[in-house]
Amino acid sequence: MKNIAIIGASGYTGAQITALIQAEAELSIQGLYVSENSLDQGKPLAELYPVYQQVKHCLQPLTADAKAAIVNEADAVVLATEHVISLELAAYFYQQGLAVFDLSGAYRFSDAAQYPKWYGFEHNQPEVLAQAVYGLAEWNAAAVAKTRMIAVPGCYPTASLTALKPLKPFLTDAYPVINAVSGVTGAGRKAQLHTSFCEVSLTPYGVLGHRHQPEIATQLGQEVIFTPHLGNFKRGILATITVQLKKGTTTEQISEAYSVYDNSDIVKVMHNRFPKVDDVVLTPNCILGWKYDEQSGYLVVSSAIDNLMKGAASQALQCIKIHYQLA
Repeated sequence: MKNIAIIGASGYTGAQITALIQAEAELSIQGLYVSENSLDQGKPLAELYPVYQQVKHCLQPLTADAKAAIVNEADAVVLATEHVISLELAAYFYQQGLAVFDLSGAYRFSDAAQYPKWYGFEHNQPEVLAQAVYGLAEWNAAAVAKTRMIAVPGCYPTASLTALKPLKPFLTDAYPVINAVSGVTGAGRKAQLHTSFCEVSLTPYGVLGHRHQPEIATQLGQEVIFTPHLGNFKRGILATITVQLKKGTTTEQISEAYSVYDNSDIVKVMHNRFPKVDDVVLTPNCILGWKYDEQSGYLVVSSAIDNLMKGAASQALQCIKIHYQLA
């Protein structure tokens, strides 16, 4: 039995992974934590999210005593916290010997020089950063099993990379064009006017400057054009990607490339059919649908995930189970 502490448990992702861990027979919850000044401290998680009635834990403030209890009692921590908060907490718990599964962007780039540009802070934990593994579960399982510092990928990169990585041998120098739409839970639980449901209308944002673009490009080894959109639905992501392939690439070669997922319980691939968001909401799955025009050399692939599940919480759970070699 592995004991897991969850920090930032009052947010959408923190609550979701709490429920997932609660349902795992070989995992237990050491405690649920929020910041010391959070108005949610002392409340049962089920008071914030009645759908999670099976979770009986209350939200505790992350005091010095709480951190000491986590070190003494937990095997691992899940950080569903803001980037600059995760930066310090991940390093602290890693140095205390715990495994860390960080859902923020604080350890997703191996190059520390990327953080001031894309996240607005200097990365001051080079030793821990050097141990971090990018937790794209289907592709980096061996490395996830060996390290105690796992940077769980972003939701848009998960959808995009799952679709594109099998195609890497066939890519030209032309940038893949990724147009992706996310539900409003991707913006977090904090109240903001532009994510108020009545204010949301399908619109692009972060054009030619979103921090997930370099994350995708780094892990793919290929520059991309990435345009995220905010949709007027609660949860889910649909990424539709247009990519030019090398001259002479055949449909059979693409089918063979995507066969890498044939034994996956998570990723399903469809030829000449395309997924919709409702196919994956509330599941850990990723559904890919693709079509290729051999004459032009262009392929279109759509990738659907739940942004709070495969895009965050359920992928973190995959990484936990890979790390601890749980079924």
